[in-house]
Amino acid sequence: MKSFRLISMQIIGEEGLKEIEFKEGLIINKEDESGTWLIEVFVEERDIPHFSVQNDLFVQVVITKKENDPAAFKTKVCSIRKVNGYASVLLEGHLTKIKNDYPATLLEFLLEQGLTGEELLTEFREKIIARPKIVLPKKV
Repeated sequence: MKSFRLISMQIIGEEGLKEIEFKEGLIINKEDESGTWLIEVFVEERDIPHFSVQNDLFVQVVITKKENDPAAFKTKVCSIRKVNGYASVLLEGHLTKIKNDYPATLLEFLLEQGLTGEELLTEFREKIIARPKIVLPKKV
């Protein structure tokens, strides 16, 4: 087994990505024949409803370093344990492929900000590493 520090987590839903704030997080590659991963996050108790689903829960996580690309998982909630106003949430799942157009989304966002030329290139290079959350206006 290999374990990694969880840097960020988002739940993938019909409305888009929902950022999950957590105190600590860990992801473990069980390295078994079925490719199983365990994800544990320590969240505030108020965030438990995000994990109260009966079906599969799709999550996107970044591990080890903020600069790493996110990995998507199809998971099931194994347990939720309350601890002094917090909750330990354990998910079990498998890697899955999702469309990851962060570079295209970032470029579209920067263009909508009116950036061009060298300024566009500089901002793109900075933000592709920092990976800020981007919300594009809905198109009509």
